[in-house]
Amino acid sequence: MPEGPLQVGAPDPERETSPILDEDEMEDIEPAGPGGYCQFNGVLFRLGDYVLSGSELLRCETPGVWVREGELRTDRPGRS
Repeated sequence: MPEGPLQVGAPDPERETSPILDEDEMEDIEPAGPGGYCQFNGVLFRLGDYVLSGSELLRCETPGVWVREGELRTDRPGRS
């Protein structure tokens, strides 16, 4: 079983990726469509799922957008 969120890499402009927003931008979003999932490079994720895009932690939220949660360092020394 993997530790922590799935590393999805950078958004590929050739593939479908749901909008990536900061928490304060959420109030400006109006639901459009079913909104029961997010996409990242064409892969579907459920609401509440977390992914890593590089070191940026993203959370899938209604109405199907990614919300930035902050940075997650994966280079901490002394981890095994």
